[in-house]
Amino acid sequence: MVVSESSLRSFTQNIFLAMGCSEEHAALAADVLLQADLRGIDSHGVARLVGYVRLWKKSRINSKPNITIVHETPTTATVDGDAGLGLVVAPFAMKLAIQKADQYGSGWVSVRNSNHFGIAGYHALMAVEKDMIGFAMTNASPLVAPTFSNERLLGTNPMCYAFPAGKYPPVVVDMATSAAANGKLEIAQRKGIHVPEGWIQDANGNFTTDPHALKNGGSLLPLGGDWEHGSHKGFGLSATVDILSAVLSGANYGPWVPPFVAFLEPSDDPVGLGIGHFVGAMRVDGFRPVEEFKTHMDNWIHRFKSASTTDPDQKVIIPGEPELEAEAERKENGIPIVDAVLVDLNGLAERFGIEKL
Repeated sequence: MVVSESSLRSFTQNIFLAMGCSEEHAALAADVLLQADLRGIDSHGVARLVGYVRLWKKSRINSKPNITIVHETPTTATVDGDAGLGLVVAPFAMKLAIQKADQYGSGWVSVRNSNHFGIAGYHALMAVEKDMIGFAMTNASPLVAPTFSNERLLGTNPMCYAFPAGKYPPVVVDMATSAAANGKLEIAQRKGIHVPEGWIQDANGNFTTDPHALKNGGSLLPLGGDWEHGSHKGFGLSATVDILSAVLSGANYGPWVPPFVAFLEPSDDPVGLGIGHFVGAMRVDGFRPVEEFKTHMDNWIHRFKSASTTDPDQKVIIPGEPELEAEAERKENGIPIVDAVLVDLNGLAERFGIEKL
């Protein structure tokens, strides 16, 4: 089924309103999810709605959070999200980072006591709109085993870096630090297909292509898949995200991170508050004139786009380019919703007494 952006936005906003969110928070949360769907990142869009509702029903999400700054210097801060939607808490933190960067050149904010914050790119791009370089990262459900382990100790722990350009769109490096995001496994489960080897291992540490292996004690693998292909580097990147997002902020880290997935329960011995994020913004003109930087960014992009390729039918893909192409196509033609997600969404509509899609 294909749904228009406006219809899906209205539906999503109504679900958040039914959860008790304010008009402002419901609109913001819906916007974060819709941007994921528009950009082709279906694993982090409205497919996640049923998960947010599940956590809200378990009183793990506070729909009316009192988001506060608990520690602050001129260029840094720590924010407590009061168990609110990460879709709301993270933009609050990024706005604070941008305010600090506007005044002092850069701003860095760690977040504790939050929840799943959608796509990291949404938050990093907030800085790009102000001619700043944006950073956003978060820890996540413990589903990933470190290199040589079969124990789930880390999340997919995405990180994003966003850079403004001139005539070209921003360069947006938005990626999980695992071989694949859990959302891609969920999509494979809904479609009834296998996943590539190197994404996941079973409970005994053997490669498997079964997307259901996680529920049977398996684990996702770090970026690289195995030692020979550099999984220790993926492990290192994931560790960096976990430390900056949680050890620094006072959130839970490692295996203590409260899970988003339904088949795991939170630890009964937490080491912090909720999950953690880390966001930042740097003014380009803190280093060189903005237009000068953008001219060279355009030159950088043009050179890479014109690179020779091993396949004449292929081209070098600039980070963020596929998402922009998807957004243009979906704004015009609508957002595709797979049948299993549609069933979930209409189930929510029945529960809350709102119009189905």
